[in-house]
Amino acid sequence: MNIPWSKMAQNTPSSVVRDMLQAAQEPGMISLAGGLPAQTSFPLEAIRDAYEKVFMGGSAALQYAETEGFRPLRAKIAERLESKGIPASPDHMLLTTGSQQSIDLVCRILLDPGDSVLVESPTYLAALQVIHSYQAEAHGVDCDDDGMLPESLEEQLQLHRPKLVYINPTFSNPSGKVWSRSRRKQAVDLCRKYGVLILEDDPYGEIRFKPEQLDAPALAQLDAASYEGPSNVIYTSTFSKTVAPGLRTGWILAAPDVIQIAARAKQGADLHSSSIDQRALHALLESFDLDGHIRNISQDYEQRMKKMTTLMAAKSWEGISWNSPQGGMFLWLQLPEGMLASNLFTYGIQEKVCIVPGDSFYAGTPELNRMRINFTHTDPDLLPEAVERMDRAIQRWHASLQSDSVVTL
Repeated sequence: MNIPWSKMAQNTPSSVVRDMLQAAQEPGMISLAGGLPAQTSFPLEAIRDAYEKVFMGGSAALQYAETEGFRPLRAKIAERLESKGIPASPDHMLLTTGSQQSIDLVCRILLDPGDSVLVESPTYLAALQVIHSYQAEAHGVDCDDDGMLPESLEEQLQLHRPKLVYINPTFSNPSGKVWSRSRRKQAVDLCRKYGVLILEDDPYGEIRFKPEQLDAPALAQLDAASYEGPSNVIYTSTFSKTVAPGLRTGWILAAPDVIQIAARAKQGADLHSSSIDQRALHALLESFDLDGHIRNISQDYEQRMKKMTTLMAAKSWEGISWNSPQGGMFLWLQLPEGMLASNLFTYGIQEKVCIVPGDSFYAGTPELNRMRINFTHTDPDLLPEAVERMDRAIQRWHASLQSDSVVTL
């Protein structure tokens, strides 16, 4: 049958990382590809106890619930955000099926075909997937280690008149960068000047290795501190990286009219996210030291990152460099000019190690010699073998160059 696919279906590309995760399921494969937290970090017993409390409370958790989400959980999240300096109210919040649905709902209520969205260069590839599914155009803003360059942002705001600026400013995916306070404030001011909403995606912001050394307030906080009236920043985060991704619970914090329209859109998508999971999360937050848990996993992830980078540095790979993230889950590697990360991915699969080429993270012309490595998921005992396999993949690439030169001669 010749199925008449919708324009949305035709414009929704497959997730590159999800496709690669299929390759990662091969027997013996070590995956450094997905943005997965460590399974050992999941507070299994505390979550089990939380679900037991929910079921002891009767059958209400099995019933349909309000679209905006379980209000006591929204109130708990609002308390946590307020403690971090982000003005929040349960009435200005919508619970979602992970922050990925938050991105989709915001794009659904704002974007029409042909509209423009500004993004970092590079940016989260699944956000690009959503933007393109609504037949909108994503335009990359030039960045350095401190975030979006203000002159590039203003130039793109004037040129494209976007509906939205999507950013992931704290331990960004894929680069692991943290925007400076001044760049955050400049972005807030410029978007206010041109009347453009900001979607601040913050799934990794609490995973800070040295929190006392980091001055990185949320743009939602800076916007509220500088301007009166409804927020110009739509803030989204999730429990996927701090508790467990299987709970699929995130949230949108925004001006009341944004929440109202997003709730209507959510009604058309899934009525509401899992009420059982929301109630269990609320029960968990009532008795579990989440902040202490986040400190523990942050320390664990810092040690994993240091082990990974120490092992890579010992290989003395010529022309290959990487960042030193202050938190989050990713390393962003730069390869020598001419070394295609896509080729290294292929050689890596042959050596049973899976990495992510960086080209899919760009809205415009990609840097083909970039790749992303996740350091949080793989068992630390397997990291030496993972680096050995990466080393063999790199040697394969060098050997292929020598082979090509012999053929040319």
